[in-house]
Amino acid sequence: MIAAQEFIGAAAAQGYTLYAGVPCSYLTPFINQVLNDGTLRYVGAVNEGDAVAIAAGAALGGRGAIAMFQNSGLGNAVNPLTSLTWTFRLPVLLIVTWRGQPDGAPDEPQHELMGAITPRLLELMEIPWRPFPAHASEIAPALAAAAAHLQRESRPFAFIMSRGAVSDTALEPRPLPHLPRAVAGATAITPQATRRQMLAAIQRGLQPEDLVVATTGYTGRELYALEDRPNQWYLVGSMGCAAGFGLGLALAQPRRRVLVLDGDGALLMRLGVLATLGAERPPNLLHVLLDNGMHESTGGQATVAHNVDFGTLATAAGYPTAALVSDPAQLTALVAGRTAGLHFVHVPIRPGVPEALPRPQQSPVEVAARFRAHLHGSD
Repeated sequence: MIAAQEFIGAAAAQGYTLYAGVPCSYLTPFINQVLNDGTLRYVGAVNEGDAVAIAAGAALGGRGAIAMFQNSGLGNAVNPLTSLTWTFRLPVLLIVTWRGQPDGAPDEPQHELMGAITPRLLELMEIPWRPFPAHASEIAPALAAAAAHLQRESRPFAFIMSRGAVSDTALEPRPLPHLPRAVAGATAITPQATRRQMLAAIQRGLQPEDLVVATTGYTGRELYALEDRPNQWYLVGSMGCAAGFGLGLALAQPRRRVLVLDGDGALLMRLGVLATLGAERPPNLLHVLLDNGMHESTGGQATVAHNVDFGTLATAAGYPTAALVSDPAQLTALVAGRTAGLHFVHVPIRPGVPEALPRPQQSPVEVAARFRAHLHGSD
């Protein structure tokens, strides 16, 4: 195990001063150290492909750049890694975490396949790689190997980071910038309730025939902990895909109402889905955004949600209505009202996670089988 500063300091000495990334719990010490260092720049990308593109642009401009993200999002980066950095020969250093590492620590089921193929996927894209340095003595040789390839080929090189490679680093508190909005009439409210309180409010307004899609992370886990129901789908992995998944479900089940319980980090990752939903306008979908302004399940790093008027975005993308709700009772009434049409509800919430939060006892395959059985049994 190394200290984050040991690698970051050595990388800075070689000119790497910009980091673009998507949070992963393995990367938390790294991200925190970069954010704490006033001489470095961290750009929080909304998806892994954007992280690569940001780093590639910096490299083109002459600034040493590192793109870092979880291997489960490596697929999101395939396009820019094969059509941007390879085509234009842009030397980007990658740090890809190795969730689901074979023979490694037990991990969640969504990481099993990507964990097995991560090295081969990099090799298929002609990206050489080596393990992220586990000891301080390995840092200089690792960076030297990367530098040799980047200078020779002017194309990406990757480090694959295993669990526990970097020791913890605390994030120093800092205020978030509040930029002026170009959209007139944008509204902000102070969050009053927690995610748990708002999820309980939603459950109180549901009918048995309703179908619920909960985004990955704490949303699905807290919904499960409140009350496990067969009509609740707990998404794992697939970050940002809840709304698209809910759209398909709503189109396939037009006589049922579908509620998508989204998160700010997840929605930002696939923000274009708003336009797809706005164009399709399923009359049976309620899109609820639980917005705590952070990637809470991967270390608490801030998203850019504090500077986004999600309701205006939704209506601009074609949603007929958008509401801003801060009171649990108001949210229960809205869910229970069952107004036909596509609706967007922005729900600012306070951060916080209940202690000893359980994970669903059912495997994803079992959740799917139960959900299908519920659909057929309630027809």
